[in-house]
Amino acid sequence: MAALCAATCAVVAVQPVAAAAPADLIAHPPTESYVVRTEEADGDMTAFVHSAAMDRTIALKILRSPDRTAPSPTLYLLNGAGGGTDGMDWYTQTDVASFFADKNVNVVTPIGGAYSYYTDWQHDDPVLGRNKWETFLAEELPPLVDDLLDTDGRNVIAGISMAATSVLNLVAHHPGLYRAVGSYSGCASTTDMLGRAYVKTVVSMALGANVGNMWGPDNDPDWLRNDAVVNAEKLRGTAMYISNGSGLAGASDTLDGTNPNGPGFVLLNQMVVGGAIEVATGDCTRRLKAKLEQLDIPAHFELRPKGTHSWGYWQQDLHNSWPMFEQALAD
Repeated sequence: MAALCAATCAVVAVQPVAAAAPADLIAHPPTESYVVRTEEADGDMTAFVHSAAMDRTIALKILRSPDRTAPSPTLYLLNGAGGGTDGMDWYTQTDVASFFADKNVNVVTPIGGAYSYYTDWQHDDPVLGRNKWETFLAEELPPLVDDLLDTDGRNVIAGISMAATSVLNLVAHHPGLYRAVGSYSGCASTTDMLGRAYVKTVVSMALGANVGNMWGPDNDPDWLRNDAVVNAEKLRGTAMYISNGSGLAGASDTLDGTNPNGPGFVLLNQMVVGGAIEVATGDCTRRLKAKLEQLDIPAHFELRPKGTHSWGYWQQDLHNSWPMFEQALAD
């Protein structure tokens, strides 16, 4: 699993995260999160939100609902291990903008959080800085987004790969905040040998980052708290779309990818590295399925006979899960 991130993000040495510029803090107390500014171009919005918990400003890519005559709901859409800062994100790799152009929903995607699991870390990290992503996503951000976009307060959330783990934990830890969740090619387990190794491998992609700063040593209760298989009962009542491929090459494993090394490299990478990753996440996904069935908790599982850890399948997952999201937002 040493090449875990290669199918979805660029592995880079992450620089220590600096605190927000003093100008962002003018007229705002240090305990308050707020919208610093917004920028709009071609109908799309980028909002910059200062997180009091992390003491830094986070960029949000926003697709606004086309219907502004009444409040609309919100889809929080999370990127994978690179956090969308590596060119591997929903907006460059999929048709998300055109797909939602006629959908009555606001789509909000934070840019950042690489290798963080979008969780609250116990300690600041010398490479990744202060990570309080759960606090930001579930407590600080929703009221700011609701006010900025005049939403109706109804939310759903989806994520891929690393974030496919995160979205399940956000649902489990914050009952009632999200009406539906999409978890695409993720490992829900964090405490068994495979799941723990998967988490450690992802965090280690940030060269020099210390996973012990995230959830502590292996026996720390935070590892258990963030295991969605162990805590599956807390997912009850949320509509769930959970997907995974088999790791075998499928319809989206073609030569039309983009990479500085050329499309041939992309295809080889998807089939070899992306195939191996999807096999690993598939084992996690089947265990989550078994646990939910044992507890008689309904969920839609899309277990493809083919498919690697790559964007073509996640685009299709987003398309396929939208009717479930739309229904949950309407109920």
